[in-house]
Amino acid sequence: MSPSSELTSRGADSGTHAESPHDAYREPVQALPSAEVYASLRSSPRGLTTQDAEVRRLLSGTNEMPRPARSRVWRQLASQFTDLFAVVLLIASAITFLAYALQEPHVAGTLQLAVAILCVVLLNAGIGFAQEYSAERTAESLQEMVPHTCRVLRDAVLRELPARELVPGDVMVLEAGDAVSADCRLVEAHDVTVNNAAITGESDAVGRTSEPERSGFPILQARNCVFMGTDIVAGTGKAVAFATGQGTEFGRIFRLTAAAPRQKTPLQLQVASMARRVAGTALAVGALLFVVRIPTGEELVPSFVFALGVMVALVPEGLPATLSVSLAIGVRRMARRHALVKQLLAVEALGSTTVVCTDKTGTLTQAEMTVVQAWAGGTAHPVAGVGYEPTGHVADPEPLRPLLRAAALCNNARLVPPSHQASGSGRWHVLGDTTEGALLVAAAKAGVDVVAEEAAQPRVAEFPFDSGRKMMTTLHTGDGGSLHAYVKGAPQEVLERCSALDWCGHRRVLTADLRAEVTAAQDRLAAQGLRVLAVAQRELSDPGSSREATEAELVFLGLVGMLDPPRPEVSEAVRACHQAHIRIVMVTGDHPLTAEAVARRVGIVQHATPTVITGTRLDELDDAGLDSLLSGSQELLLCRVSPEHKMRVVTAFQRRGAVVAVTGDGANDAPALKHADIGIAMGASGTDVAREASVMVLLDDSFASIATAVMLGRSVYRNIRKFLVYLFSHNIGELVPILAATFAGFPLVPISAVQILAIDLGSDVLPALALGAEPPEKDVMDQPPRARHEKLFSPAVMGRILFLGGIQAAGVCVVFFWHINTSGIPYADFTQDNPVYREAITMVQAGIVVSQFFNALAVRTERESVFTVGLISNPWLLAAGGFGIALMAAISYLPLLQSVFNTAPLSPTQWMLLAALGVMPLAADEARKALLRRRHCREEEGAEP
Repeated sequence: MSPSSELTSRGADSGTHAESPHDAYREPVQALPSAEVYASLRSSPRGLTTQDAEVRRLLSGTNEMPRPARSRVWRQLASQFTDLFAVVLLIASAITFLAYALQEPHVAGTLQLAVAILCVVLLNAGIGFAQEYSAERTAESLQEMVPHTCRVLRDAVLRELPARELVPGDVMVLEAGDAVSADCRLVEAHDVTVNNAAITGESDAVGRTSEPERSGFPILQARNCVFMGTDIVAGTGKAVAFATGQGTEFGRIFRLTAAAPRQKTPLQLQVASMARRVAGTALAVGALLFVVRIPTGEELVPSFVFALGVMVALVPEGLPATLSVSLAIGVRRMARRHALVKQLLAVEALGSTTVVCTDKTGTLTQAEMTVVQAWAGGTAHPVAGVGYEPTGHVADPEPLRPLLRAAALCNNARLVPPSHQASGSGRWHVLGDTTEGALLVAAAKAGVDVVAEEAAQPRVAEFPFDSGRKMMTTLHTGDGGSLHAYVKGAPQEVLERCSALDWCGHRRVLTADLRAEVTAAQDRLAAQGLRVLAVAQRELSDPGSSREATEAELVFLGLVGMLDPPRPEVSEAVRACHQAHIRIVMVTGDHPLTAEAVARRVGIVQHATPTVITGTRLDELDDAGLDSLLSGSQELLLCRVSPEHKMRVVTAFQRRGAVVAVTGDGANDAPALKHADIGIAMGASGTDVAREASVMVLLDDSFASIATAVMLGRSVYRNIRKFLVYLFSHNIGELVPILAATFAGFPLVPISAVQILAIDLGSDVLPALALGAEPPEKDVMDQPPRARHEKLFSPAVMGRILFLGGIQAAGVCVVFFWHINTSGIPYADFTQDNPVYREAITMVQAGIVVSQFFNALAVRTERESVFTVGLISNPWLLAAGGFGIALMAAISYLPLLQSVFNTAPLSPTQWMLLAALGVMPLAADEARKALLRRRHCREEEGAEP
């Protein structure tokens, strides 16, 4: 029977349909002896034949994850026209075109209005599309899914193949430094340890064996299996692939990530709500005025065009473009701080973050084990320096040299300097177990020449570490043929086998008091959250001694305490987040004691008893119990958790109204990264699936960049509110004169729709953008985050819009009716070409533009005087306001623009009058701010004891 027919009949015999092609190879391989693994996967120690591998690839597919579907360009562009503002304006433009076609004779102003509205929509769509297209294409450079090559036995020959060509049944040859390219069952293992951080979140390397597990043992916990996305830290071995591609544990996480819905940001919800309200108000007011004008005898089509003009006055046409570019400014600012934001709206979401769920390994820590303290001869010796670079200071190194010499010789790791790295990363790294690498670094810092010591005492035998006796021993020959054994391992296990102790070069009998002193020293190191190893030695007379005899009557040398050090900038970042009232929750797959030690070092945990919850405990909680656990502000550590646990925790926080940011670098973090309001992946050390799932990537892997991003996000939101006040207040200045003229019986509008568009897109966009680029205010990180459902148009914002817009509207109404009434011409005799009318509507337009210049200065601050901040501290705003006034002057004086906008030239006296009226919003707002400051001072004085 051919391999393909055998697999087909086997799937049919099961009576059920397999979930995926990989299930045809699924066996409880972890429970089988190594010899039976080959038969179970229909392979052999010689590997597969090329023909058999091709057949299997047809059944199981290639060993890679599907790349996310990229939106077609036309779909991305078309989506820009689905925004509610765009829909309203498109409908208005279409109706205006229709009105122009129905008018006899055709009115040029109606066509101008239709074309202008259409141009507005196209401009906004073009800006939004350009920003999103650029961000998406930048993110595509981060998509690499699996290791590129691997060593495989094919046709009994060891070959290096592209990882995508692996199939179930392939026999892989593994050694230290290899990235595992599929889920495999080890059939040979020689001191193999693996780093499972990308899958399980555990920072410690774990040992692997080829021995079978009991039946039904969980595959992820099986010590005879290695998984795609993990790394071989030490040792060599052979393994048979039993799952590839999406059938792997890595693939399971990938599918879980793909199924997680992307959450809408708070700003998306607020803008959508605002758009509905504004569109509804515009339609209602336009319909009302249309109904009011019909009984006056005015023709139907002109009345309808007039109502459309009112609708256009109420819709902030420049808002979508201003919002997109303002967010893009935030994106560029964050990029300069090493944070790549892939979605524009995610910038603001950062500012409203209330909870940060952070991973530990690679996010808070450096993922580089470091010896920080050693104990020998009754004295603790601090060890300075962080990471694998062998530079640093050891306090009084002489007593430590025997201890660290033995630790360096009883060692299988190797330090690799930057010049020897193919990647050219520019950093030292360890080839082998990271704990052993830390011992090599500490020995070098103490002045031990490891290469010379290895040459002087070559290794002749080794008793590898195993989980039973929890120690490792190596045998070395010395001068004159002497034989030395060096031992390192768990302190209690090593101490039990010792009969003497080296005390500053003098050998002493290990009495009960000395044992108690060693144990107390160990407890002090462990209480600091350090991983503690003991080191011992002895001389041997018989080279053939058994392991038990070799590891007896040892001489205790000392203790070594090490940790995976926190990133140096993390503590300050955590403090800044706490100051900003942001709750930080550690969510990790690591051990609770390790997690708590790191959390204390970086400041996440500050009280005596944090709440520590394991994944097992989470499984026992229903949703109500989980919600109760997450409520309040207690310090919370979630340990030994799976990807499903992380997703559940994020969902629970969101259910309580929190805006959740999730940080992480492993594939196991990806589902929660995607489901969070803001997923933050590590750019340098993070896995590709994590970067793909996130909306922000920290290019420098620095947790501190999160605090900076939060500050910038809050600043973006404040700036959005500033230019919303700026844009909507002048809408009142446009609408009120129209309403006043209608109810006063004036037959024409004080400002046309084309003039309104000129203000919205010509005079107001640049100042609004300059407001969006305002630097963060001093107190931006002293305030609590805003609530998820807090309205963009809060009562305070609406009050300020009405306050400033009302002053502006009163000024232009006075100007318009004063100019019309002093002419002595009856209202009914005014026409579009009347010079007095043209001059009056020019003054209305110019009055709004001038007052908006001062309005922009007023909205720069909430409470502080703009004169304290400095009038010229935002030169872009002054330049933008000057451009708007210059554009207005061109509309007033240039004949071509006069014909388009139906305007007339203004005299210097009229400009001076408009300037006097225009400064009124700034003066009134400064008076309001002074009252607020005075009230705040009285409140502070009253609060003092």
